[in-house]
Amino acid sequence: MNSRHLDRMKAWFSTYVARFYTGDPEYNRAIEMKEIHTGNVCRNIVQIAEALGLSDAETVLAETAALFHDLGRFRQYAVYGTFRDAESENHARLSIREMALNRVPAGWPLTERRRIVRAIAFHNAACLPDSEDDGTLRLMRMLRDADKLDIWRVFSDYYENRGKTPFTALEIGLADRPECSPAVLESLRQGHPVRLSDMETLNDMKLLQLSWVFDLNFSASFRLAAAKRYTERIGATLPASGEIAKALEPVRAHFDAALRGSADGRIIHKVCA
Repeated sequence: MNSRHLDRMKAWFSTYVARFYTGDPEYNRAIEMKEIHTGNVCRNIVQIAEALGLSDAETVLAETAALFHDLGRFRQYAVYGTFRDAESENHARLSIREMALNRVPAGWPLTERRRIVRAIAFHNAACLPDSEDDGTLRLMRMLRDADKLDIWRVFSDYYENRGKTPFTALEIGLADRPECSPAVLESLRQGHPVRLSDMETLNDMKLLQLSWVFDLNFSASFRLAAAKRYTERIGATLPASGEIAKALEPVRAHFDAALRGSADGRIIHKVCA
């Protein structure tokens, strides 16, 4: 497996995505957003791989996982008109299904294909399995971090410009009300990632995204996020509330501590019980 294989997969991906564009500008906006997101996740995961000192082969494997991680998003939006898994299908499973139907990545060793599929399967999961080898777990963590970094980019830009360019596909039907759900605030106070099922409002989604700092895995990921000020930018779009400010204290404390974290690059990881 080498960069030539990856280049062929990138060309295939571009052709695959092109079939989902239509004459509807608003629909195309959603498709384009996910196509751009994929490219950025690929770049993010390469930066993480470089920070970890991975080999060229390991970096190619990681970038391939990033290339296909959201493959099912295009089919999801075409069929269901939403990116909300709870109202359609789990997009990680859809991605794996589309990979199988299209027989990609083709011609790679079974062990490497399995690692890619497992990383994609868990890139949107609440936690990681404890039954994987170290290499697969590392790939899972890299993909999750690379994905979160670009989702922060997407939403930082969107929240700052929402009044000019509202986009219902990003808001996934959440109510635009000033309050935040008690369960969401409590998760933050406890230093835990917010559960998707607890989201009720747009502000809940902002807090959920900020809670991802508790689920980043590598110091390189924190450095990349800090350079773009993602958490600060999202936080600045929340209502000025003492309750929210108090709930965000553990977020800021964890983020700052992680930036001063270990030299080996790994911060924390969680496995499923």
